[in-house]
Amino acid sequence: MSSVRKLLLIVFCISVFTISKAEIKKEKYTKSLIAIQKWEVVDISFKAKSKLKNPFVVDFSAKFISPQGKEQIVPGFYNGENEWLIRFSTAEAGKWSYTTSSEIKALNAKKGVLLIDEKGREGQKGGIVLNPEKPRNFFYESGKSYFLTAFECDWLYALDYHNEDGLPKTEHLLDLLNENGFNQVVMNVFSYDVSWNKDKKLAKHPEHEYGGPKDIFPFLGNNDKPDYSALNVEFFKKLDRTIELMNEKDIVSHLMIYVWNKLVAWPEMYSDADNMYYDYVVKRYGAFPNVMWDVSKEALYYGRADDAYILERIKRLREGNAFNRLVTVHDYGFCKRHPESVDFISRQDWTFSLYHNMLDDYNNYKTKPVFNIEHGGYEASPYEVFVGSYIDPEVCLRRNYQCVFAGVYSTYYWQAASWNVVIHNPYEQTEDFIKPKFEYFKHMTNLFSKFDFSKFKPTPWRNQAGYCLKSDDTYLFYVPNETYQFRAEFLFHEYESVEFQWMNTLTGEYSQNMVINKKQDFESPWYNNADAVLIIKPQNKKN
Repeated sequence: MSSVRKLLLIVFCISVFTISKAEIKKEKYTKSLIAIQKWEVVDISFKAKSKLKNPFVVDFSAKFISPQGKEQIVPGFYNGENEWLIRFSTAEAGKWSYTTSSEIKALNAKKGVLLIDEKGREGQKGGIVLNPEKPRNFFYESGKSYFLTAFECDWLYALDYHNEDGLPKTEHLLDLLNENGFNQVVMNVFSYDVSWNKDKKLAKHPEHEYGGPKDIFPFLGNNDKPDYSALNVEFFKKLDRTIELMNEKDIVSHLMIYVWNKLVAWPEMYSDADNMYYDYVVKRYGAFPNVMWDVSKEALYYGRADDAYILERIKRLREGNAFNRLVTVHDYGFCKRHPESVDFISRQDWTFSLYHNMLDDYNNYKTKPVFNIEHGGYEASPYEVFVGSYIDPEVCLRRNYQCVFAGVYSTYYWQAASWNVVIHNPYEQTEDFIKPKFEYFKHMTNLFSKFDFSKFKPTPWRNQAGYCLKSDDTYLFYVPNETYQFRAEFLFHEYESVEFQWMNTLTGEYSQNMVINKKQDFESPWYNNADAVLIIKPQNKKN
């Protein structure tokens, strides 16, 4: 064999064996100790033959006892082929014991022990939680601030559904998101298709169309001819891979259990099939530390659900939410009427007064984070998928900054990834394809890796010709590109000198760091070219 052929063989083998399998750690039931890492997801597998009509609603759970003696009831679920799983993860290291409980004799009173390693996987920070000392912000279980920067991709589940060997498309897209600062994907468990007209240019690129799958459905049958008597275990096994791959890459799944406007043939509300599906999703995905729950996208639009139904769904979710993952509803009206029912407020706001509306929410909800899940900015792509109100990349970026500088979190949409059209590798397309400006968000998240967002508060009385965030020792001013100069006379009334620097929001470039000790106006180096952030650190406070 020639050296060239040997090299090609090596490269081929590497490429094959480096395709992510996104496998959850799986252990057969044993009385012997099972060792896992902190925050690692483990499936404990039990086998039991049963003649029950519907194994998906079998009563099966395990009572876990923590090293500190605290009880945690974890519901189990059917995984097909006479297999039941208890799926578990925890932030608490040490020795855990458990005992199962079930109406099926072969699943009842099984005892086991897990040893949780304190170290955990390198870089992992755990689930997303709230901090009563800073209730308006998100944090990781590790205690580190979580600067939520979300990306909507409703059809993420479908990218590699038919690939039995790995998730190359999903991994490519997730890596792009990671590289550009996105740490959350707003996604549906299942979406079928869109109701609006599709761009005719898609006909030349069917590989970018994921709407209307004939052989993907969470129940038996398909979306055209559903069979609600049982769930499609293979669908959920495939979704497991996606959620686990996101977990490995520290990307949160903002998992919307329902969606009403994507032509899904859902069973009747409150029906046995509806409850079976809903409860199963909660049981199956609650152990993932990277999951945040959302009952439904646009929960009260389209004339299907009402407040009573969503409240009942939240109650069911919390009863089965053994791992206390955060819960919201993609409906601002519902969140506004029932703030006590959700862990954070979700708002959809397309208005031109976005900043002021989000600032009002920040001030009105002092004990909860606020998340703008949809602001009408849907960045242009090679296809017109859903144009909304704003498609210019810089305008879409500005709307995200307006949310952030109002003290709340935001979401980015690219038309060729957020709905039925998904270009998983946009930078590998031909030159005539419009590429997304993912890098804009890399610069934004880099800024807030330098400055902890949880330490800043919107300070509108200092806005002047921009928007102000303030911490104990730093001012951040978001300055639109059309602002000729930014006045901050108050600083020189209070301080002897100030240190300042500019950041270009489009390129991530920082200007030279300078110190001045006399009153002057600030002029952006990128006036009329790019919005900028002015970073000011006052020095030597006057007596």
